[in-house]
Amino acid sequence: MTQTAQTLSTDATAQIIEALNQSVAETAVTTMLAQNFHWNVTGMAFGTLHDLFQTIYDDHFKAQDDLAERIRALEGHAEGTLAGMLKRSKVSEVEEAPSAEEMIRLMKDAQETLAETIAGAGETAANHGDTLTEDMCIERGQVHEKFAWMLRAHLK
Repeated sequence: MTQTAQTLSTDATAQIIEALNQSVAETAVTTMLAQNFHWNVTGMAFGTLHDLFQTIYDDHFKAQDDLAERIRALEGHAEGTLAGMLKRSKVSEVEEAPSAEEMIRLMKDAQETLAETIAGAGETAANHGDTLTEDMCIERGQVHEKFAWMLRAHLK
């Protein structure tokens, strides 16, 4: 049976919010990773990678807002601190400016992690009949898989 924010059980809502907060955290950290790479990429592929990293951070900035707003629609608390997001995220920051090839590899890994995390959030939502969250997660997962594919193509 399809559930809405108003009809989900308290336990179901808590599990979905937790999964969405994980997704927000990893999306936020990946947004900053992409912006860092956009600012610092060098080399023969500068133009292409500069544009690709901007496309990624523009997409992710909106996505983290959409995910956080879904948490709020479920009457949950959206993690809003960088420290909290960094602590939670499976995606890590990069302190130095790596080579362009390493940037691509790191961003590919981040996209694959995001796709997995968001697929898990979608599965959690599906298990509780929350088709609205599930649909959002399916759409986001497809975006991250496409970015991962584009980045893998650069590494061949």
